[in-house]
Amino acid sequence: MSSFDLAIVGGSVWTTGGFTDPTDILIRGEKIAELRPSGNDPVEASEVVDAAGRLVIPGFIDTHSHHRDPGFTHKEDITSATRGAAVGGVTTTVGMPNVNPPTTTPERYRALIEDQSRRAVVDFNHNPSPTNVEMVTEMAEMGALGFKVFMVVDAARSYPHMPGLGVHKHDDLVRIMEAVADTGRPLMVHPNDQAVLGLIEHAHFEAGKMDPESYAKAEWMYDGTVWNSGVATLIELNHGVGGPLHVLHMMSDRTVELIRRAKADGQDITSEVNAFGLFHSDWDEIAHMGPLAIGRCLKPEWREALWEGIADGTIDVLGTDHAPHTLEEKAGGWDNMWATPTGTPQLQHYLMKLLDASHQGLISLDNVVRIGAFNPARRFGLYPRKGTVEVGSDADLVVIDYHAEHTITRDEVISKAGYSGYEGQTLKGVPVLTTVRGRIVARDGAVTAEPGYGQLVTPVPA
Repeated sequence: MSSFDLAIVGGSVWTTGGFTDPTDILIRGEKIAELRPSGNDPVEASEVVDAAGRLVIPGFIDTHSHHRDPGFTHKEDITSATRGAAVGGVTTTVGMPNVNPPTTTPERYRALIEDQSRRAVVDFNHNPSPTNVEMVTEMAEMGALGFKVFMVVDAARSYPHMPGLGVHKHDDLVRIMEAVADTGRPLMVHPNDQAVLGLIEHAHFEAGKMDPESYAKAEWMYDGTVWNSGVATLIELNHGVGGPLHVLHMMSDRTVELIRRAKADGQDITSEVNAFGLFHSDWDEIAHMGPLAIGRCLKPEWREALWEGIADGTIDVLGTDHAPHTLEEKAGGWDNMWATPTGTPQLQHYLMKLLDASHQGLISLDNVVRIGAFNPARRFGLYPRKGTVEVGSDADLVVIDYHAEHTITRDEVISKAGYSGYEGQTLKGVPVLTTVRGRIVARDGAVTAEPGYGQLVTPVPA
């Protein structure tokens, strides 16, 4: 009988101190049982994976993903989302509450978790909305990792920023902050100044600027004040209320600097950048894709500030903001982007984009792992169960061929969206094998686990 169920041998393994010399990872059941230098002792395992010449990192944790399930499953569902995640090296993915019905009550949160437990391929959870403040404690006790607030409501469309979920009044935000702070869970907030956004929208509507480029650059008006004001408000309210605050959608140099100063002042604040902000924010690069690649475009100095914020630790987490919509829904964006849903599929390819960025010198390999796995695990209470390669941790691992090249095609896209904003790009650095709790869930671009293998992940007891 083999001593171990799975062994991944000979790879260079990420640790907080850097990548190791060739190391064997020995797995028993769902956990990492032993780490040891390669070649010293024979390996006895039911399956041995040769990772010589490759990197092994902890599975990515995406704490900001729109699975569209329930209510919008023509766009995506938990199975298609988690299948794409598996191939992309994402071992835990966490959904958002702008579904139908929106997850604003314990009953809805419970029903969603029970349903998705039967259909997820990788591990998962869901961030409910805390708009019913009297229900926040119960949802935290049920296992929510965090709570999500939108400070934005769409003017010319009803989705994805739905009526009923937007919170703009400061007294409402304070009550929510107080309720979530009592649970110790992070409050995740999409920052926005709705009044300034209204001015921007009105100016564009009046001028007939409805095309994709005008939409993508709209928040350049007033030099990003729509975001900067939102972040400044959140920081000041958090200064008074306290509690863990996780600010989403870092967009501009000023938002990064505001977070940097708040951290220096000792506030319990972390921040998130999104894949579209790093990789879909240069209009010259995405113009040919138009609506298929649009989140928001950023000024060059804003993009530079994002990379600098990652490097110095001001930006803690990369959340994909995986936001699939169908090709049919996107088609109208060429004529009227304001009435067209924005967002792009990301789960399957964002690790590859980060690896390619590391080859370009934009980010260190260490920071790729920190913003994608280690930091999210620590902020959302999953460490040391997840987000690290340590004895006793879940065997959530990704084997990477760092020097392989891959050209992204539409045919390979797993998301129900049916496209990728990265189509045609040749990227360097490819995840070739993914394990979740000791089981291989994807190998060489193919999913090897069935729906229902994924489990709900809840915070590690303090």
